Amino acid sequence: MSTMKLILTQEVTGLGSSGDTVEVKGGYGRNYLLPRGLAIQATRGAQKQIESLRRARAAREVASHEDAQALAGRLSGLSVQVPARAGEGGRLFGRVTTADVAAAVTAAGGPELDRRRIELPSSIKTTGEHTVTVRVHPEVSTQLTIEVVAG
Repeated sequence: MSTMKLILTQEVTGLGSSGDTVEVKGGYGRNYLLPRGLAIQATRGAQKQIESLRRARAAREVASHEDAQALAGRLSGLSVQVPARAGEGGRLFGRVTTADVAAAVTAAGGPELDRRRIELPSSIKTTGEHTVTVRVHPEVSTQLTIEVVAG
């Protein structure tokens, strides 16, 4: 079993954040991470890129654990409605995406969220209440109840 050293360019759940150097099985790296642009080969030149990725991440990331807790508190108190096209019996045409949820949170007066930090339970294909998870910080995540309405 061969392993390969890669540098993550985006956050990968269960593996790490952008800028992290990880060692993964060869097939996972070659067939999943590299083709999707989630990682690059770990070389000397890539180490320089990592530093810029880390600086960008530090600027984007919620400053501290306390700020993340406060943000999680604001999110859990929100009443978020996600409009979606629906047919008979509340079945949606298509599905609700993380981008839809992020836009709905902003429209409800909440903070602007990165859609990559929103985890949907499974594909949401019906109207009604659904619970989604939002990772506001690597150590802080919160549950957010959204209401999908026909609109």
